Amino acid sequence: NTILCFLRSFECSQKNAVLVPVAALGVGGMLVYWLRSRHKIETMEMGNGWWGSGERRLKGKEDESIRPFKIVTSDKEIEDLHRRLDQARYTPHVEGAAFHYGFNSSYLQKVVAYWRNQFDWHKQVEVLNKYPHFHTTIEGIDIHFIHVKPSYVPHGRAVQPLLMVHGWPGSFYEFYKIIPLLTEPARHNLNEGDVVFEVICPSIPGYGFSEAPHQPGFDSVATARIFHKLMNRLGFKEYYLQGGDWGSRVTTNMAQMLPQSVRGLHLNVVFVNKQGFGRLISIMLGAYVPWLVGLSREDARRIYPFMQKNVYDILRESGYLHLQATKPDTAGCGLNDSPVGLAAYILEKFSTWTDKSFLNKDDGGLESKYSLDELLTNVMIYWVTSSIVSSMRYYKENFSKDPNLNAHSSVHVPTGIAAFPQEILHTPRTWAKDVYKNIITYTYMPRGGHFAAFEEPKLLAQDIMQFVRKVEQL
Repeated sequence: NTILCFLRSFECSQKNAVLVPVAALGVGGMLVYWLRSRHKIETMEMGNGWWGSGERRLKGKEDESIRPFKIVTSDKEIEDLHRRLDQARYTPHVEGAAFHYGFNSSYLQKVVAYWRNQFDWHKQVEVLNKYPHFHTTIEGIDIHFIHVKPSYVPHGRAVQPLLMVHGWPGSFYEFYKIIPLLTEPARHNLNEGDVVFEVICPSIPGYGFSEAPHQPGFDSVATARIFHKLMNRLGFKEYYLQGGDWGSRVTTNMAQMLPQSVRGLHLNVVFVNKQGFGRLISIMLGAYVPWLVGLSREDARRIYPFMQKNVYDILRESGYLHLQATKPDTAGCGLNDSPVGLAAYILEKFSTWTDKSFLNKDDGGLESKYSLDELLTNVMIYWVTSSIVSSMRYYKENFSKDPNLNAHSSVHVPTGIAAFPQEILHTPRTWAKDVYKNIITYTYMPRGGHFAAFEEPKLLAQDIMQFVRKVEQL
């Protein structure tokens, strides 16, 4: 019996000798898996798409060539524009209305007179063509972009590829003043560090010289995928991204989709639409004890009075959005037929979105920040390409899929945010962190509004450089 008991206990201890390490390994493995899954970065599905006309052709590979492109005009195009400008009808504005009812019709007549008699489209086409333009076919549609390389790279400096994405009602032309600052910083006294860029500015499909999608459903996620494919086609494995307005949404989606390709993401507007009890408490306490809920004094200045700045002002400025997010083609057909209507619709945004106080000015303050040549060149990009309707549809495609425009998942790539004081909405750093988990720089910009690159190119260029320099030192 004693021997039998001894043998049994020996057998048990042998089993335990095997089971304990196995159990420990199992528990340890589960713990490691749990810890890793906690830190696993959730990425957005890249997917695929076809936006060309008709059914996707299964045979044959897509033409991946990159074709030089030049903007051209004709006397016929200009004669047609002049005829339409000459036939415009105006409605007298309400006395003392300034820009409170929209574009002031008296000032509109002055803008149209300049457009008709002084604006030189031939000359502006030369200005537009000063940078190299290209077309390439991706997912069945022609994508337009400009690609500007530095003319001189000092010894030992790395050239960083930077993709810059515009929004509505802007265009690739918004970046014309910032491009030389980024590609030739030394020439513009921006030689503070060792950052030099080559800049790629595509037109969102349906805007300007990029072909409009022929199929429904083309949103910012599809745009993000196409722009990744574009950068890949240009031979880039890693690159920086910059965006405002829709460009902010597109570049954010790019960072969510292929974080391994994105060295850094720089935004001049951030959309974080988190709701709930916590945010409500934060808003209520922030008015009295901002530091308690992670707000700075500057945040408080920009957010409060809350109802005025975040509800009433937004309601006043977002009527166009509701229309474009539901039935864009109805209003769009009028704008596509009337250059005067198009100019009023687009330029009114360049007034109020640049500075909210411009509502009180008879000329909308337009010429205090931009020249009429600059403003009308942007309008002409929409006019000559007949792209206002397709650009408006972008709202419907995005809002019908994602009504709150919530970012799909967290962003973990290094992020820089330039918060301009006249931006339509202010997003404090503490709110931005809900989505952007790795904010490297957050700058309260001293002046400027929604069209940052167009209005304050030097300020924006400095902030991009400061951000990239920090990322490169990580």
